[in-house]
Amino acid sequence: MAVKPIYAAGLDAGSRQTRLVICVLENNRIRFVGASAVESQGWAKGRIADQQAVTESVTAALRDADSAAAGALQSVVVGMGGPTVRGANGRGVLELGYVQEVQQTDVRRVIERASRVQLMEDRMVLQLFPQDFVVDGHPGHRDPRKMLASCLEINVHLVTASIQEHNAIVGAVNAAHLAVEESVFEALAACYAAVLPENRRQGIAVVDIGAESTELVVYYGDAMHLASTGRISGDHFTRDLAQGLCLSFEDAELIKMEFGCALARSAGNILVELPTPEARQPREVQRSIVNRILGARAEELFRFVRGEFARVGMERSLIGGVFLSGGGAKLPGLCDVAEEILQCQTRFGLTEGIQDWPLELNDPAWCTAAGLAMYSAKLKEHTGLQKESATWIGKMLK
Repeated sequence: MAVKPIYAAGLDAGSRQTRLVICVLENNRIRFVGASAVESQGWAKGRIADQQAVTESVTAALRDADSAAAGALQSVVVGMGGPTVRGANGRGVLELGYVQEVQQTDVRRVIERASRVQLMEDRMVLQLFPQDFVVDGHPGHRDPRKMLASCLEINVHLVTASIQEHNAIVGAVNAAHLAVEESVFEALAACYAAVLPENRRQGIAVVDIGAESTELVVYYGDAMHLASTGRISGDHFTRDLAQGLCLSFEDAELIKMEFGCALARSAGNILVELPTPEARQPREVQRSIVNRILGARAEELFRFVRGEFARVGMERSLIGGVFLSGGGAKLPGLCDVAEEILQCQTRFGLTEGIQDWPLELNDPAWCTAAGLAMYSAKLKEHTGLQKESATWIGKMLK
């Protein structure tokens, strides 16, 4: 009797592109079987404006996935990002009453208490990441089980999101006849795909530059120290060109992709012919002007990122470097600008750890979708655990 394949799928429903990655679990490994990307509909300023249009985009991505698995797919892990997602530190305290051995149930209870924070209206805890345990006033413990204590505390980093926005994306996916296994912060998913856990210990950051928002996460040791969202995104670069060169948004995007670079000094005196209406004379502009416009926005973006690093005391602690993912990361020269401003090694975030990953998808834009599929695979590895424990594993996977 043939064994039914176990599929793991990640859905990156971005405001510009909807990407779906489908993998299969084989012998404790994850193997690529299919992917698709379609133009997104129904988004405005990083938020869902038309849930039905988002559903149609998800359905189109599922239909276009060149894989027999697409027809058998029943559930996905979906990414969440945009301006409604934020990170904050939290703390949970559990008084054990008298000195006793810390059990798994105690660990679960203190984690649950850390998650019960007082949130503003329309906010929910999307994910929770333990930083360290404090055992009878002594911090820095990774696993307190079997230790003797009368008081157990935990420091955590909470990722929160808008309940309305979360319900909208889950509803859109459900309407496409797919169940949502878990909703995951997009920058975390990109980190999951691009950076191996053992490589996070020297301090790393992932900056996921999307069309309408930029998300970032910072890890030091085994703990997440920052999850943050910024409004400077790939579309800002395009709008700057459109305004500076008097172009439509579509023409500015073409100029950015074909001639753009974040380093103005690399252009020389090369002239670029600008798209013009038929009734007008052709226009030209020096490529250095194009790049100066893009470079100014790149500097603003990474000054914001540097400020976020400084906010958690990690400005000069990222020995492992910074990884740039997302479609907006592909602008030439962006890594150089990041290194100059952040003063640490910068590289593209590319997918690692998926067998048979196609060369044509070895692209920062696919990193989030790949990470979501890998997250789905990790969840399925824990299906034998109790339901309650599996819920917390889903929220705490590294």
